[in-house]
Amino acid sequence: MGCCTGRCSLICLCALQLLSALERQIFDFLGFQWAPILGNFLHIIVVILGLFGTIQYRPRYIVVYTVWTALWVTWNVFIICFYLEVGGLSKDTDLMTFNISVHRSWWREHGPGCVRRVLPPSAHGMMDDYTYVSVTGCFVDFQYLEVIHSAVQILLSLVGFVYACYVISIFMEEEDTFDFIGGLDAQSYYQDHVELKPVNLSK
Repeated sequence: MGCCTGRCSLICLCALQLLSALERQIFDFLGFQWAPILGNFLHIIVVILGLFGTIQYRPRYIVVYTVWTALWVTWNVFIICFYLEVGGLSKDTDLMTFNISVHRSWWREHGPGCVRRVLPPSAHGMMDDYTYVSVTGCFVDFQYLEVIHSAVQILLSLVGFVYACYVISIFMEEEDTFDFIGGLDAQSYYQDHVELKPVNLSK
């Protein structure tokens, strides 16, 4: 296969997916978003598996990668619906942290142009972290930044799915051709080199 084939394109695409997933993982760690952290971790493992399968001509690994890309698209569609509050979902719930903390997206307070101010405690004396924080001046709201991240992941996954299916079909064709030619060669080799010689029983 030449360098400008689907295989090389899939290798480059997996590398790009790996970089984007690592970038996303860092910011999810900073925001203590445990559900996305777990999803990103699985995604990184499967992308590495797909990259290894592409480099080492292992179609089964690429099949795993292909199945995962479909699941990854579904997960990112859910994240988009979550942050856009589609279907009764609310971005202010603790769903992304498994309801074990009140943390929100890191981009909520650290987005482009955001000015973070700590407010004095409320009169009720509630100890909620977000009671004391005011964020103003953001160029882009945090939910749209999260949507952009998920949209990029969906785009990369859809392209990766197409290339992975193409590479799997190429690998399967090469395996079938190799086995067929090998079978003919083995048979012809056997017929050409194995000769039956009559046994001479004369005294």
